[in-house]
Amino acid sequence: MSAVRAGVLVTGDEVLEGSTVDRNGPWLAQRLLDLGFEVAGIAICGDRLEDIISELDYFAARGCALVVTSGGLGPTDDDRTVEAVARFCQRPLSLDSDLEQKIAERLRAAAKRWRRFDETALQRSNRKQALVPQGATTLDPVGTAPGLVVSVAETGRSSPVVVVLPGPPRELKPLFERALETPPLRALLTRTRPLSRRTLRFFGIPESQLAAAVRELADAIDGYQQLRIGSYVHRGELDLVIRYPTSAEGAAEALAEALAERFPRQLFSRDGRTLDELVAEALAGRSVATAESCTGGLVGARLTARPGSSAYFRGAIVAYDNAVKVRELGVSEATLAAHGAVSQEVAEAMAQGVARALAAELAVSVTGIAGPEGGTPEKPVGTVWIGGWDGAGACAARLWLPGDRAEVRERATTAALHLLLALARGEEPPF
Repeated sequence: MSAVRAGVLVTGDEVLEGSTVDRNGPWLAQRLLDLGFEVAGIAICGDRLEDIISELDYFAARGCALVVTSGGLGPTDDDRTVEAVARFCQRPLSLDSDLEQKIAERLRAAAKRWRRFDETALQRSNRKQALVPQGATTLDPVGTAPGLVVSVAETGRSSPVVVVLPGPPRELKPLFERALETPPLRALLTRTRPLSRRTLRFFGIPESQLAAAVRELADAIDGYQQLRIGSYVHRGELDLVIRYPTSAEGAAEALAEALAERFPRQLFSRDGRTLDELVAEALAGRSVATAESCTGGLVGARLTARPGSSAYFRGAIVAYDNAVKVRELGVSEATLAAHGAVSQEVAEAMAQGVARALAAELAVSVTGIAGPEGGTPEKPVGTVWIGGWDGAGACAARLWLPGDRAEVRERATTAALHLLLALARGEEPPF
């Protein structure tokens, strides 16, 4: 069975310029891969009509049987994705009266939140969003923009089915799932081979080292050639994603087992659960506090991002200034004078101090130089000390983290959570 190819097209000047970060493209690509499509790529283009059509032509030329678009379905004049798809599929636009009524009801409900609104503009936007290519399958809107499934009108022409989705992720995701139930998509899915996915998560190992290990193991694993393997670095961690058909489940398990034996400390999640999920699980029945300098509260923010975190999170003390370290955390002025704020001694004192101040059983601390200034030959930018307290004693480790200021802070936050996971489990620190 030959692979069924698909492409993802994200539209919008705001995405092209970087003012809006594209999260839809990767999400759609992952779903398509899981469904068994071969994803040709993710393209981003602005709102020009000709550019959108050109990208659709590009995916068609690459043999894609499906293109999923994101964005450009709003009421303003620069939202032109539907018009572009209509031209590409050679289907004229027409007003869908039933859809117009549904959108009108949603717009009226939204308008009640505003004291003043332009009724004429409201009606105009209502009508624009109800224009759909003739013969298209309409997906009722989650917000105000509907989704569409459009096939090329000209018989004998080999062109992809186009699924048109709005940009907001909370609207796009449910509409994509609905699109899968439409006849054009169901027909395509009969030609794909859905793949299972397993994610192994590592910390403290270079991507090149993991890749070399996978290559070394390949010849020893029966069925390895059926596996589709990719590695991805994010937040200072390394994910290895293994996609496989049912017939290769044994090969996927064998690879996971072999990597667990080779990297027992670095492999922290074998079932795809994230660090944040594992930390929350390990903290059940415990209490934790954080003391932060260069991360400015990011560790506490990660911990409290999960619902139910009030069961274990006591609080955070952001001690950016040394005077705050002394006053709130009990770090001695002598320690600061002798070792500096970015040191093992201060990191340990911060962790112990916040545990005492907030009556927490466990604590982690972060102190470092995020840059771009402030580094010295002895302590260059990227030098970070992560401290911990487990109720019996303090520990700390020094890391040299790469990247700009934002990357150093994010990587330091991840490292602090890995230390916290080890403390909560009673294990050796991961670094």
